Amino acid sequence: MQRNHLVNMMYVVKDGSLAKRHVKIIKIVGDLFQAFYFTRCARSAKRTFLISNVLVVIPFVSKGVKLYEL
Repeated sequence: MQRNHLVNMMYVVKDGSLAKRHVKIIKIVGDLFQAFYFTRCARSAKRTFLISNVLVVIPFVSKGVKLYEL
C-alpha cells in the first residue's frame, strides 16, 4: 500500500464480520493507516484501519470492472 493509491480491500471489522471497502490511502503510520472511504451515501469520510485486520488489497482498476461481491 502506498499513499494516494485507490484500492479495494476486504478487512475484519471489530465485531468479527468481513467488510469490503473502496478507499484512497492517505497516510500509513506504524500498524495503522488512514484512508478516505468512498460510499454512495453521505457517510464518505476519513477512516483509520488496522493493517493487521486487512485481508486483501486490490488496486482499483476501473469503475466498469466489478471484481467480486461479498
